[in-house]
Amino acid sequence: MSTESSSGAGRRIDTDTEQGRGVRHEQEVQPDELALRLCRALVCAAVDPALCGVLLFDLEPQLLDPVARLFRRILAGAGRTEAPLVMLGASSRDEDLWTRAVLRQEADGIGFHLEPGPLIQADDRPEVLPPVVAVPDLCRLSVAGMRGAVQLLGADVAVVEHAGLSRTVRPRARWLAACGSAEAGRVGNHLLDRFAIRLPAAGLRLLDVERLLGSLPPDWLDRAARSVGGQDAPAVTVTDEVITRVARLLGPDTGVRRQLALARLARALAALQGDDTAGVAHCDEAARLMGLAAGDSPRQPVSAAGPPPPTPVPSRPVPRPRGDAVRRGQSDQHERRWAEAGQTLLESEPAEGVGSAPGGTPTVFATPYPEDRADVLRDFAPLRSPWQRTPGTAPQRGLVIGSRRARDLNDLAYVRTVREAAVHQRVRHAEGFTVSPADLHSHVRAGAPERLLVLVLDHTCRGDWDWQDMLTPYLQWAYTMRAAVQVVEVGGARSADELKAESLALRSVLDPRLLAALYRPPGRASPLAHGIEQAARALRRAFRQHGSGLAEAWLVVVTDGRGNVPLRASHTGRLSGPVGAEGVEDALTAAADIRGMDRTRLQTVVIDAGREPYGNLPSALADTLGGAVVEGYGGGRGHGSGRGPDTGRGGDAGEW
Repeated sequence: MSTESSSGAGRRIDTDTEQGRGVRHEQEVQPDELALRLCRALVCAAVDPALCGVLLFDLEPQLLDPVARLFRRILAGAGRTEAPLVMLGASSRDEDLWTRAVLRQEADGIGFHLEPGPLIQADDRPEVLPPVVAVPDLCRLSVAGMRGAVQLLGADVAVVEHAGLSRTVRPRARWLAACGSAEAGRVGNHLLDRFAIRLPAAGLRLLDVERLLGSLPPDWLDRAARSVGGQDAPAVTVTDEVITRVARLLGPDTGVRRQLALARLARALAALQGDDTAGVAHCDEAARLMGLAAGDSPRQPVSAAGPPPPTPVPSRPVPRPRGDAVRRGQSDQHERRWAEAGQTLLESEPAEGVGSAPGGTPTVFATPYPEDRADVLRDFAPLRSPWQRTPGTAPQRGLVIGSRRARDLNDLAYVRTVREAAVHQRVRHAEGFTVSPADLHSHVRAGAPERLLVLVLDHTCRGDWDWQDMLTPYLQWAYTMRAAVQVVEVGGARSADELKAESLALRSVLDPRLLAALYRPPGRASPLAHGIEQAARALRRAFRQHGSGLAEAWLVVVTDGRGNVPLRASHTGRLSGPVGAEGVEDALTAAADIRGMDRTRLQTVVIDAGREPYGNLPSALADTLGGAVVEGYGGGRGHGSGRGPDTGRGGDAGEW
C-alpha cells in the first residue's frame, strides 16, 4: 500500500519541460524506518515459533489489512500462495475457533464430521501454511478469543478438548493484534505478555508490500519459509552477556516473559544473520526493533500532544479525582437553568475536543509496554464468562454484536439473510426472490448482565463527607459480579436542569463517568422525588426487558431525605410559589412504587447522610422503599442495621 503525505515526504516529483510538454519523473519510494522495523519483526515472528505473537500499538485501522497481507506473504515465502487469514473480534465463539463441521459422502449416505477449527487446522501438518490470526482491537476481543490466545501463543504443546474433538498439537498459527496504547491497561497482563513482539506503530505509513519484501536481506525470506515448513533452524547460543543486557534494558522489576521475549528476538536476529551466537549487538538491535532505546528505560510514555504522562492507577477502589479532573468532567455540561436575580450567567469555558489529551488528540505511549502507565482499570476475571443461569435460548438475550449462519429459526438477522440471498439470485435462475436455508443468518449477542446496581446520589447532602467508604461494598459487588450500573444524580452542580435528576446507564463500574458522578459538586436544588422516579423506571425497565434473566438488583440511595423540588416542577420545568413539604411527600410516593417490585431479586438500602434537622426523613424513605438504613456521615464505617451485598468471591473483591 502506497501513501503520499501532504508535505511530499517519501516521494519527490520533478517537473521538466520536454518538447513543450510537462513530464513528471517520480523517484522510487523507499520504505520508512518504522515500516522496515515492522517488516523485520514479522520475519522474526515467522522464524521462531516462540515469537508467534505480534502486537502493534496505535495502528491505524485501515493499515491492519496491509500489515496482515505482508505477514501472510512472509509466511508463504517466494512463489507460494499467501497464508490463510483468520479474523477474531467481539463475536468470536469457541464453536467457531476450535471445531468445524464437515459433510462427507460415505457409502451409506452423507456423514457429518467434526474437524479442527481455523486455529489448529494447520498444526502438525507441515505441508499446510499456518494461518495469520488477526485481531483488529485486542481490548474488545471476546472471552473465547482471549482464552484461545492465552492457550496457544508461545505454547510448545496445546491440548484441545471440545465438542467431541480431542487433539494434542504443536501450535503453528501466527497472531497479529492491534491495540491503543492508552487502552492497554484494560487488557490483562497474562494476555499482553503472550505477545512477545510489540511495536509502537503510531505514524506508520505502510508502503508497497513488494518493496518492503525487497528491502530485506536476500536469504531472510528463505530462512523464514524453511522454518514455517517445519525445518529446524540452526541452533543459536545466547551468551550470559545478553541476559545481563536484557535485564539492564528492561529494568529490575520486569517479568520473566518480557525478558525471554527480548532474548528470543535477539536469538532470531542472530539466526537470520547466520551467526552461531547471539551477542550484545543482537540484543541492542532487538531493542531498537521493538522501539526501545539501547540505554534508556522503556517505560517513559510520550503524549502526542505534549502533556506529561498520566499518573499510575491508584490502589484505592474508587479514588477521588483532582479538582482539575472534576472540572474537565463537567466542562461539557450546560449552565444552571435557574439563576438568581441579577446574577450573570456562567462564563463559557474553552472548548475541549474529544480524546484523552487536550485538543482531541489521544495519548500515545511511545513504548512497547504502555500498560505500565495506562490509567484504566481492568475487568475482574477477564477469561471467565459470566454465568448464564436463566432459562430460554441464549441468542435472545443481550445486545447484537454480529451475525453468523443460523442453526435454527430463532433470532434471525433479516438484513444479513436478505443480503446473502441477493448475492446468489443470478445463479439460482428462480422466477422470484428465493431464500434458501444456506442464506439464513442469526444474530450473535453479547451476554446480558444478570445483575444491576442502581445508585441514587443526592449531592446536596454530601458537604464535606466522603461517601466512598459507604459505597465501596456495593461497588465491589458490582465489579466482581460484572453488574450493569445505573447512576441517578440529584442536585449536582451545573446540571442541564437543576429541577430534574440526571440518569446514566453504564456498562460496568469501570466506566470513567461513574468516578466523575461520585464527586460532582453540589448544586442548590434537590429533586429527590424525580431521582427516585428515575430509579424506579430503570428497575422496571430492567425487570421487563431481561425477565427472569435478571438474577439480582441493588438499589442504593444516598440522601438526607430533604427533597425541595416537587415532582410536578421536575416534569414541567417550572417552579411557582412555596413548595413546603411537597418535595418530600412526592419522594415517598415515588418510593412506594419501588416497594411493590419483586422483593426476591431487589435489595434496597438507604444510606443516611446524618443531617439535622429532620434526621428521621431517611428512615421514613427506607420504610417506604421496604429496605434497610445504613448510617453514613457520623456513623463510622459500620453498616448499621443494613447489610452489604455478598460478592460470592471470597477475598477477590478487595482486589478491585
